[in-house]
Amino acid sequence: MAARLLERSFSWRGREVAWTSFGQGPPLVFCHGTPWSSWLWAPYARALAQDFTVHLWDMPGYGASSQHREHDVHLGVQGEVFADLLQHWADLRGGAGSWEPHVVAHDYGGAVSLRAALLHGARYRSLCLVDVVALRPWGSPFFTLVGEHADVFADLPAAVHRGALEAYVRGAAHRPLRAEELEALVAPWLDEQGRAAFYRQVAQADERWTAQVEPLLGDLAMPVHVVWGAEDAWVPVDRARRLTEAIPGSRLTVVPDAGHLVQLDAPVALATVLARWLGSVR
Repeated sequence: MAARLLERSFSWRGREVAWTSFGQGPPLVFCHGTPWSSWLWAPYARALAQDFTVHLWDMPGYGASSQHREHDVHLGVQGEVFADLLQHWADLRGGAGSWEPHVVAHDYGGAVSLRAALLHGARYRSLCLVDVVALRPWGSPFFTLVGEHADVFADLPAAVHRGALEAYVRGAAHRPLRAEELEALVAPWLDEQGRAAFYRQVAQADERWTAQVEPLLGDLAMPVHVVWGAEDAWVPVDRARRLTEAIPGSRLTVVPDAGHLVQLDAPVALATVLARWLGSVR
């Protein structure tokens, strides 16, 4: 993570989960998605650190966390990791009873945070779901193709892999990505280990992990805010409306002129939405 080193580590079933925390105030946790890392949330974490103790982490298989070939990285695993990581943070700060964070989640991070809460007993003060993977259908023809031929893709020449990866990542943004943004997003996946890890996480994508929680969405007891880029080409905005309808009492904000990478497409608008939301539930 170029913006801030994830200098701490949580050991979990042979995996190393990189994380950091800083700031002061109530706890606030950011969850990234795929194929991203905590880098995407780092500027927002720094901006909110005057009012919150912010926590950033990379899911196993992503960013600065371990990328062992033998370890599963699907959403079922990530939900368990997150629930146990939250418990670890609570233990560091004196017990779970006094530690319920606000959670802001993007993309796969939505499914991860929902599974942790609905299946593994995690408790949040509030939950903000930003262009999340939560409702079927999701995925793409690219996911299907990689799932059927993951080993072949992992052996692509480095230049071919980079070209395919950059084209894939560009498709998540509504506006052209700056060169430094594109480089930061693809860098974790460019060496031999990262290339294999990229195709492994795509190959393990499966709608059954969200199918398990869809019937439980009405059980969410914390305040929930759904935020979506109006031009999201990866997870269309109709999912935002369906998700809001499925979660009683939830709010919906649609951010204009933003795609799936709303953090980069509309940073001022998203920062304003997050600040207002967190201020209302603090």
